[in-house]
Amino acid sequence: MASLDRRAFLRASGLAGLALGLAACGDGGTSTGGGGEGGFGAVKLQLSWKKNVEFAGEYFADSKGYFKAAGFSQVELLSGGGSGTSVESGLATGRCWIGLSAPTITAPAVLQGAQLKIVGATFQKNPFAIISLGKNPIEDPKALAGKRIGVQDSNELVWNALLKANEIDPASVTRVPFQSDPSMLTSGQLDGYVGFVTSGPVRLKMQGVDATHLLFADHGLPLVAETFTVRQETIDNERDKLKAFLTAEIKGWKDAVADPAKSAEMAANTYGKDLNLDVKEQTEEAKMQNELVVTPDARANGLFTMTPELIAQNIESLGKAGLVVKAEQIFDLSVLDEVYQADPSLKLA
Repeated sequence: MASLDRRAFLRASGLAGLALGLAACGDGGTSTGGGGEGGFGAVKLQLSWKKNVEFAGEYFADSKGYFKAAGFSQVELLSGGGSGTSVESGLATGRCWIGLSAPTITAPAVLQGAQLKIVGATFQKNPFAIISLGKNPIEDPKALAGKRIGVQDSNELVWNALLKANEIDPASVTRVPFQSDPSMLTSGQLDGYVGFVTSGPVRLKMQGVDATHLLFADHGLPLVAETFTVRQETIDNERDKLKAFLTAEIKGWKDAVADPAKSAEMAANTYGKDLNLDVKEQTEEAKMQNELVVTPDARANGLFTMTPELIAQNIESLGKAGLVVKAEQIFDLSVLDEVYQADPSLKLA
């Protein structure tokens, strides 16, 4: 079972030399071919983590033939999460054609010269949260003062950014070394810990523990997550191919949002079969993540879209994390805009 805090948005990913690698490596050249049956050939999509319910939309797009209908002979889903296998590194080496990442991972690569762009965001809100017990809830960042909070080293960047965003003196909070053991919370060693809202509270609930959460995205750190990241050359030279891919992804995620139970079933019994996932738990996680995927703006404008305001908020949040970057350096939503302009019916009903 993956740990409760199993992935940080900023992990050691071998970014040194990434810009050079991206300049030198391609993915089999450019593609100007049209869609149709297999017209775009096979591509590899690198996931940000192991094959749990977090990638339900991809499972639907694959199993229901949306990728093939869009013109791909195959879309291979590569598990992520291993050391040195970030999406950014995968794009540099040609391991993948597109990947799911996060602004706090992509921005450092771009600042080092990598020609990468985020072209859409599955999660309109990042899943980072402070998990606490219902009997001793932490409902406001100001309430962190005087508390003992478990923070993994890998989550230090977003933790410090949350404190800065809410003008909280780090010295006022006792940061406790933490791996992934929720018993530190339930036994009273911690008042809360930094974890994912899609897993932490759900797993505690499954154990009969009343847990609550404080979502970073709702308290001064509105970063997106599970972002579609590609090389700039893909946007420039394979635009139709990218639009076809995003169209299939939208269809897959519309299905995933509509059917959390089926999402969980595919994760546990097919795509993530070797992970020993619990269907009931995965179903609850799917329901929880739908709240991050479908916001009022996403419902109005389409899945994966980002309003200018949300982009600006992400740039501001990155600045609080010490990553000073301009919007045009890492975001390009024009391809997705063209997808919805061509087929408005792709939007949620």
